[in-house]
Amino acid sequence: MTDFARLSAGEIAGAVGSGATTALAVMEETLVRLAAYDAHQPQVWISRADPEALRAAARAIDARVAAGEHLPLAGVPYAAKDNIDVAGFETTAACPAFAYRPERSATVIERLEAAGAICVGKTNLDQFATGLVGTRSPYGIPRNAYNRDYVSGGSSSGSAVATAAGLVAFALGTDTAGSGRVPAAFNHLVGLKPSKGRWSTRGLVPACRTLDCITVFADRLEDAALVDGVLAGFDAEDAFSRAPQDVALGGRRIGVPRVDQRQFFGDTEAEYLYTRALEALARDHVLVEIDIDPLLEATQLLYGGPWVAERTAAIAPLLESNPLAIDPVVREVIAPGAAMLATELWNGIYRLAELQRHAEAMWGEVDALAFPTTGTTYRVAELLEAPVALNSNLGRYTNFVNLLDMAAIAVPAGAKSNGTGFGITLIGPAHSDKALIALAGAYLSVAALKPPPPLDLGDRMETVKLAVVGAHLEGMPLHWQLTSRGATFVGAFTTAPNYRLYAMADSVPPKPALVHAEDGAAIALEVYELDMASFGSFVAEVPPPLAIGTVTLADGSSVKGFVAEPRALTGAQDITHLGGWRAFIASR
Repeated sequence: MTDFARLSAGEIAGAVGSGATTALAVMEETLVRLAAYDAHQPQVWISRADPEALRAAARAIDARVAAGEHLPLAGVPYAAKDNIDVAGFETTAACPAFAYRPERSATVIERLEAAGAICVGKTNLDQFATGLVGTRSPYGIPRNAYNRDYVSGGSSSGSAVATAAGLVAFALGTDTAGSGRVPAAFNHLVGLKPSKGRWSTRGLVPACRTLDCITVFADRLEDAALVDGVLAGFDAEDAFSRAPQDVALGGRRIGVPRVDQRQFFGDTEAEYLYTRALEALARDHVLVEIDIDPLLEATQLLYGGPWVAERTAAIAPLLESNPLAIDPVVREVIAPGAAMLATELWNGIYRLAELQRHAEAMWGEVDALAFPTTGTTYRVAELLEAPVALNSNLGRYTNFVNLLDMAAIAVPAGAKSNGTGFGITLIGPAHSDKALIALAGAYLSVAALKPPPPLDLGDRMETVKLAVVGAHLEGMPLHWQLTSRGATFVGAFTTAPNYRLYAMADSVPPKPALVHAEDGAAIALEVYELDMASFGSFVAEVPPPLAIGTVTLADGSSVKGFVAEPRALTGAQDITHLGGWRAFIASR
């Protein structure tokens, strides 16, 4: 079986540059990886380079190294999102009717190749970079590399999966509303979104041209910084290019949303992981709760305001001549911009200027922000049923960043029980890119994150962790209901110290009732893991007044578990002081 271990751009370039290996050897291994992963997710790609052309490109890199040329990305395989022009490939923006073959590569591609990197292919995306989900492409749906029931995140979906699966050392994405950060979070990656204009956007199919940024996905923070070092620079051919600056962060004050403004859409695991990330940041920084309503108002301007018309302008000829060639959801999002009035645009510009003043004042109170990259994630099936509403949920903490001219870097902050990633995004004022990279490094050094889980290569079965507190414990009368379903014992744990345990009256065999209570205690329990179908059949057999709800464990994580309706306490005996059901049974 092919080892899909992630690649490091810095290590590859160092090995090729020193002669420890060759670019050709790196490319041969890359071709093996590409072919092997095609059996699992070919929809990651829209087009790929011919293997012989890649070998020839690698030999050319080896010749440059042999001639003494220093190449910071010598022999490094990378991918480019297919709304970025690469000579020799079609640019489709995930719309076959829009496709064209550019005569020249985008500036970022020219700079990467001058540094010795080799583009192996063009990756799939939400059509015209419209979406944060990765489900809006006629070329298929790239799914999360760690659990293919879930979205990869978009619009830079294919780029994130290609990097997470170890097919390339890094991949270019783009970011208008968060597309360079959301897929990074879901796939346990670093996602660097530079300040607007820091990296040239010449050769990029625009989404919102005044806001668009080209981004990078990488496994390591050092690799993202390496790519920034190659790509940052003024480009006279790009009307929106700006000369790079290095603005320091003034101090150690990190702004975080007020507790009442933190929205996780019912995802208790995400909430727990965000709390853990803030605890890590608080070791060396001062956390300052801020009012994020002005930022959320800017978020609404992007898709609920006149900036929709900028997306319309980017594809107006196709929208007019062949609207059915456009994905229905993308068309639903973009088409209304054609009817917007100039007065709406100017009023939006005026309001955005006011919100930018607020952001400038905010930087006087805090030095950077640390937000959840997203509040939750969703299954592909869920996004297909509610594509606009759930997409909006994913953009809550991302959409305002480019509108308010900020830099951002998304970094991992833990894995969920379903294998998908959770991340936080560190945000700073324009030109604070290098300072944010340093802040991200400081966070990762203390966060003590575990490596990502194994890739989902088709043999992953989605499971649920279930806590039991009474008759289903090992050795108890109903334990067979778990073993007959193939449940796997995870471990013995205790609840958080805010539960009370009761022995229900007139119950045969005796059954407990676990109830959340502020004056409670830690209660012993066991956790088992079942596949989804087995869990469903188990829940169907749970008799009232018992039910299955969510139970918080002592470490702050949450699992499904037995809870009780209020009527279960009628005549019940409070046995909380015993600490668990086994002690109660022994006492009888």
